[in-house]
Amino acid sequence: MTVKLKTRKPTGLVPWPFLLIEGEEGAGKTYAAAKFSASKRIGQTYWVDLAEGSADEYAAIEGANFTIVDHDGTFRDIREQIEAVHAEARRAATAKEPPVVLVVDTATALWRMLTTWTHERARRSKYNARTLAADPDAPIDVAMNLWNDANERWQQVLYLLQTFPGIVIVTARGREVTAIDEDGRPVKRGSKVLTEWKVQAQRDLGFDCSLWVRLRREQPPQVIKTRSLRLRIEPGKPLTLPELDVESLIFERLGCSVDTQPRQVTALAADRTRPWLDRVAKASAVEGLSALWRETPPEKSGLSREEAAVVQAAIRLRKEELESPPSELADPASDADKLRAAAQRAQAPADPEAS
Repeated sequence: MTVKLKTRKPTGLVPWPFLLIEGEEGAGKTYAAAKFSASKRIGQTYWVDLAEGSADEYAAIEGANFTIVDHDGTFRDIREQIEAVHAEARRAATAKEPPVVLVVDTATALWRMLTTWTHERARRSKYNARTLAADPDAPIDVAMNLWNDANERWQQVLYLLQTFPGIVIVTARGREVTAIDEDGRPVKRGSKVLTEWKVQAQRDLGFDCSLWVRLRREQPPQVIKTRSLRLRIEPGKPLTLPELDVESLIFERLGCSVDTQPRQVTALAADRTRPWLDRVAKASAVEGLSALWRETPPEKSGLSREEAAVVQAAIRLRKEELESPPSELADPASDADKLRAAAQRAQAPADPEAS
């Protein structure tokens, strides 16, 4: 079988930015985002407030025009609300309306929530529970699979931000910290302890954004990085600005305009199961799972036999969850752990309709 080559011509258009504004407390990160909402060149601004609680007050800025997104504080609801804004931005872009703006204030709080979730799960593991029973102050071992789960959740939100059909502004805390070597010891030059700047969020956030601005209380704003042909930032030579005007930065310096389009980013996956697993996770009734099961055979779905088996294992597991909801006190397991457990329980495939 010959695989058909798939190609497309580059557009040459400037994509909407994924702007990271990070820096010290009180340096004006949230203020800059709120002020930008007054721009006449943008459409509706949606504001996701994460543990900051300042969105209502910043609406008093002259001309500020944004809508606060309500969420219940759980990761799932936060992600789903961002998905809803993503869909609205796609509608506006298709209708050729001014770009929708999404503000996430702050990424620091989102990553801290995922970090806390990771440590709570680690404390509940059998090994750590026994250790803490003997010594409540003992250090705990946080397994790599738990950090993988946290990073997987972070990536779910990040993909929405990177493919957002409009403008994204994410704030984060940043500060000078002691430089640490691979062994966890302070780095010294002679008798002097060296320092480095650290963004307090998931460590790859600076790489993943397309425009990075740093704010300090007693220094002018600096553009640390851009992914742009019009605004070039040399390595180690940030661009100093007299002040942070987000509107001017995006529309004048970057060159965004009515012809601007979303950044083209295709999610990478080791196989084709991810969209199927998402559909399984969203199923709210056994009838829906039964219909999904009938779509999974390789001759219908295009999945390989191995991929179809993974999806079917997820369907069996979801069916069990719907029929016997877990207790709130149950230890949350990763998706991979759940699928492995489901595969072990079911030695031979079985159609959920059979029961």
